Amino acid sequence: MNTPRFARARNLHQSPHFYCVGVNYADHLKEVQDAGIVRPKPKHPSLFPRFPESLVGHDQPLQIPKVSDEFDYEAELAVVIGKGGRYIDEADALRHVAGYTCFNDGSVRDWQYHSSQVTSGKNFWQTGGLGPWLVTADEIPDPSCLDIKLLLNGKTLQDSNTRHLIFGVAQIIAYASALIPLKPGDVIATGTPSGVGFSRTPPIFMKAGDICEVQIGKIGTLRNKVEKAVG
Repeated sequence: MNTPRFARARNLHQSPHFYCVGVNYADHLKEVQDAGIVRPKPKHPSLFPRFPESLVGHDQPLQIPKVSDEFDYEAELAVVIGKGGRYIDEADALRHVAGYTCFNDGSVRDWQYHSSQVTSGKNFWQTGGLGPWLVTADEIPDPSCLDIKLLLNGKTLQDSNTRHLIFGVAQIIAYASALIPLKPGDVIATGTPSGVGFSRTPPIFMKAGDICEVQIGKIGTLRNKVEKAVG
């Protein structure tokens, strides 16, 4: 198995694009709606960008920004493109995948809901974790049946399976490739299941000193300590 490590990578400057898909698990859609947010079931993948400077690698600290205490976690399966292309057919999409890894889409919730666009709350400096390594696509021929969990200080807060994705990996790749040609190294994060912190009563947000782990079957565990930003 070819699993190149990027545990020490602080960001992905070599990756031209990093796409995320919002509200892409049926159970997460329900918890968002139950929290009072008007969000119909999507007809198409809801894409937004993640900037390289917002990312850290495995065992690198996630930074709580000075302007907020509402720093939430989101366990996600991330897809790394190996073969580029535009207008990729859904039936061929998985052939364009180099491999898979874990992603924690750390979200600054109050800033996320400053407007109808989530980009600001998703792109604070060093708030997203990616790793611990790349598991090649031949090791995961079917990404639609992977267990996915998030643990905060050892307590399981998210526990689901990628079979609950509204839009599967192949659908997302086909859709994203219509916007702009996908390139090798592009990353697509596929969305998070239910159990996020802001939907809980009372809400659970990450605090300095916390250890957050994303576990995905056949891939491994992404681990990040949480720190309060000093600059």
